[in-house]
Amino acid sequence: MSSAKSAAPTSGTPYGTLPSASPMPQRKPVSLPRLQEMRERGEKITMLTAYDATFAAVADAAGVECILVGDSLGMVCQGLSSTAGVTLETMRYHTESVVRGLQRVQATAWVLGDLPFGSYHESKEQALRSAAVLMHAGAHMVKLEGGGWTAETVRFLVERGIPVCAHLGLTPQTVHALGGYRVQGRGDAAGLQLKRHALELQDAGAAMLVLEMVPAALSLEITHQLKTCHTIGIGAGKGTAGQVLVMHDMLGINLGKNPKFVRNFMEGQASVREAMAAYVAAVKDGSFPDDALHAW
Repeated sequence: MSSAKSAAPTSGTPYGTLPSASPMPQRKPVSLPRLQEMRERGEKITMLTAYDATFAAVADAAGVECILVGDSLGMVCQGLSSTAGVTLETMRYHTESVVRGLQRVQATAWVLGDLPFGSYHESKEQALRSAAVLMHAGAHMVKLEGGGWTAETVRFLVERGIPVCAHLGLTPQTVHALGGYRVQGRGDAAGLQLKRHALELQDAGAAMLVLEMVPAALSLEITHQLKTCHTIGIGAGKGTAGQVLVMHDMLGINLGKNPKFVRNFMEGQASVREAMAAYVAAVKDGSFPDDALHAW
């Protein structure tokens, strides 16, 4: 596998997978040009959430290219009922923690930081101030949710040197407005709107686009229509350019019931690192996700 990373020494902790802080051979860092190269040769991009130094370092050692410091931490770390209560200061703290962990092991992963609810809605200038907080914390890219009105915000940020990942489909920050955790993009009108928003976000400069709980056929159409914006699916079929999962979900340790499209990668594995490596391998070889499990 061309993007596989060299094995890191382990420290003998109960995790069995914690990379050592000792010097490691220089590895090629993940970058936007490298992600574009992966897309062009048909290699799937892997992404996982992480919220602290240790798990971020383990994910990098397992070969994960992109680490999302997601506002999902509100639910899996803070016990909130949705992501809407997460603050920018909380996102700054966890982004700094993740970045410090990666720096200690000379990691190569690309780090995305979620802009939380209310931190980019007031104005483009507010979005810039909020994005600067996460960039100062060490993020390489920020992520924001929604289409339509967000395109100009994306353009404003990209023009000022801030890489942006957009997010369409199920947008957890506005889950109450959507009527719950429901599939998005069903029907011709809804599908056309998603495709239009995706093109607008690409035209505005978004380099990545998370598609969440979108019919697989629609995700594949959107992926084909986008050339410079890489789609990352979650519950959106295997036709996207890459996949993302919430780390706690793929380890089978969340507080609720896993969505049906999630696989517990800890099953049959001896360590967290092995589970993450199994996730990477499954995404790369196309055995995950299984479209039959979410043929919306």
